[in-house]
Amino acid sequence: MRVLVAEDHRVLARTLATGLRRQAMAVDVAHTGEEAERLALLTAYDVLVLDRDLPVMSGDEVCRRLRGLPDPPRILMLTAAGDLADRVYGLTALGSDDYLAKPFEFPELVARVRALSRRASRPPEPVLRFAGVRLDAARREVSVDGRPVALPPKEFAVLHVLVSAGGAPVSHDRLVSTVWDEHLDRRTSAVRATVSRLRGRLGDPGLIAADRGEGYRLCE
Repeated sequence: MRVLVAEDHRVLARTLATGLRRQAMAVDVAHTGEEAERLALLTAYDVLVLDRDLPVMSGDEVCRRLRGLPDPPRILMLTAAGDLADRVYGLTALGSDDYLAKPFEFPELVARVRALSRRASRPPEPVLRFAGVRLDAARREVSVDGRPVALPPKEFAVLHVLVSAGGAPVSHDRLVSTVWDEHLDRRTSAVRATVSRLRGRLGDPGLIAADRGEGYRLCE
């Protein structure tokens, strides 16, 4: 899942981004409304966590503009104005998909982001199976030949992409853009290191092949 956090309070934005990344989400951050709109036009985000009180361009205006896209992201509006009239205005006049008043508890934010992602235009993902791997994205469960395997968030997300590809090679750049965020240096060894750890946890080093020039794929 790819999420954009648009929040001008930099400490809060950093805290939200770090917490969501620990939930296996790829997160980008914007600190102004103008930056949030630019990023949303360049990248297909599943969910936009949008503060109403952004500088340069308000969150309200960002929401209105993005609603005109053919396939806009689901928008979770954040605001200190949480009375009934503000919530109704955000959900009706602005067209946000959900509304969360500050202060809030982080587990509730995560639950709302996941709920919005499930409500996106794409149908819910079925349980995926390939090469002896069974991956249930909704329950965050993985097994290999019937043996349960516990995976950290990044490794789970990489395996999700590989299983979804059904044995086709997945490029380094695609893994970066799907699992990591825009600030990862594409020359870094993070992808290679994550795949190496994933091989070890799966218990079969030959299950994931590295095709020179093409990327990584699961082997039947």
